[in-house]
Amino acid sequence: MWSYLLRNLLQRLLLLVLISFLAHAVVHLAPGEPSEVDPSNPRMKPEDIARIRAAFHLDEPLHLQYLYWLRDLVTGELKSFKDSQPVLPKIWRRFLNSLPLFLCATLIVWSLSFPTGIHAAIRRGSLYDRTTTVLAYAFISIPGFFLSYLVILWVVHTLNVPVIGMQTFGMENAQPFYRWMDRLWHLVIPSFMSAIAGIAVLSRYVRSQMLEVIGQDYIRTARAKGLPEETVMYRHALRNALLPFVTMFGFLLPALIGGSVIFEQIFAWPGLGRLGYEAILARDFPVILTLNFIAAALTLAGTFLSDILYAVVDPRIRLQ
Repeated sequence: MWSYLLRNLLQRLLLLVLISFLAHAVVHLAPGEPSEVDPSNPRMKPEDIARIRAAFHLDEPLHLQYLYWLRDLVTGELKSFKDSQPVLPKIWRRFLNSLPLFLCATLIVWSLSFPTGIHAAIRRGSLYDRTTTVLAYAFISIPGFFLSYLVILWVVHTLNVPVIGMQTFGMENAQPFYRWMDRLWHLVIPSFMSAIAGIAVLSRYVRSQMLEVIGQDYIRTARAKGLPEETVMYRHALRNALLPFVTMFGFLLPALIGGSVIFEQIFAWPGLGRLGYEAILARDFPVILTLNFIAAALTLAGTFLSDILYAVVDPRIRLQ
């Protein structure tokens, strides 16, 4: 087992290096670079542009630019093209902003999807099943940004309270309890709006998986033995129906980077997704490449964790 884990870990590390190099090449192949400023600026001369290119190693070959980026990333000296601020502290601050939004949205999705999907499968063909199916497809079809704008307009018009940003203007000097409650209020609506589509999709997966497991022979055998229906569903069927979702659990980690770009932009939430969007617009290569590197590392770490969890929850699987 340990040899498998070590070999798998080394393979993922090599894959991470390959992904970072390919991402670096693709980003630099895109048209435009930070030295291409507004040509209408009379103060910017060709020699100034040359100095900018030399300062950020943009005049070096592509492989040397990659080595410079990797060296600065490891040593912590990597700086943003946009404002010359250290990249890692900037990403860390945005990460702390994105983490509560990510945790709340994930908690809402997984807490509501499983009961909805399980009860829809148990009561297949009932009014509850048909209603949840219609609502799920409706929330999948309606664009999230459109629904978010409608909710913002309704909340502001009905309750007359602000919902944009991380806190209400003027709350900086309030007492800690009121600041905390204000932050919690601003977190509720973005979290719920970013979770709606996930609830709709995941509940359909849960329903489909439960229906597949309910039709198996061992479920009919358990019923024939006279076991209560709750024991058959929640002890035998549900345990086996949850196995495919272990893989989905591994893909939660990279959602920290780009899972809420649209909602962070709509609600003016200064998170990682919004930072990446702003970096793309500003051609801030160090921030773009570092975010891509972190996303790739989280994806590989999540899938590695899924492989381990599979062996834990399913005794038929052994890591060899």
